[in-house]
Amino acid sequence: MSAAEDEVRVGPVPGRGLRRGRDGRFELPLRVVRPGQAAPVMLVLTTLEAEQLHPALCYALDGQPVPADAPGCRERW
Repeated sequence: MSAAEDEVRVGPVPGRGLRRGRDGRFELPLRVVRPGQAAPVMLVLTTLEAEQLHPALCYALDGQPVPADAPGCRERW
């Protein structure tokens, strides 16, 4: 069995984005895909966890080209 046959990918669920749940936590629908299988999962973050993830993502994206459809916080002034 090759590595590609065992590959697991996680990605967004088309048409569904980040939302705030009833308990105030952030919910991001994701899809885990393996050959022949796909399963929906929900990434749930508290406000504190989202606050910690935000600067980590900003740091990781630093220096990357800003796509035309990027949110306003990614715009370069």
